[in-house]
Amino acid sequence: MPRIPFENIPENLMSCMMQTEKYIKSLSIIDESFMEVLRYRVSVINQCAYCIEMHFKEAVAAGESELRVYSSPAWKETKFYNESEQALLAWTESVTMLNDTTDQRQESFTNLSKYFSQDDIANLTLSIVQINSWVRLAKPFGFEAGSYQVGQH
Repeated sequence: MPRIPFENIPENLMSCMMQTEKYIKSLSIIDESFMEVLRYRVSVINQCAYCIEMHFKEAVAAGESELRVYSSPAWKETKFYNESEQALLAWTESVTMLNDTTDQRQESFTNLSKYFSQDDIANLTLSIVQINSWVRLAKPFGFEAGSYQVGQH
């Protein structure tokens, strides 16, 4: 049983989170299907079963192949992602794990800059931070995996 069910999250907190979601959805930097791959990748890194289920289902519903979604943790070992997607997956890992060196982070940023403007990188980083924020609510609040329906949240 959830410690704090999704529907019981305080209204002002949800308003803040949803305002950020609305802003992110207004951006057209990358396809929504690949944005869901990034959200899935963050969910796997953070080992959030609820978020893994949600973003896997949302990615497939948005047109992403199951293969590309479930292979994203091993993206370096596949040829399923183009160069800009690889750069974004590397940046997603850097922003989420925060355990790389300054030089590694600079290299990741420099590579990402080949494909995206500074404004785009800032907005993509917000998108990564936002899914990390959701995970940091879902896990402590005890959201349960197993029954998520596409479009539920």
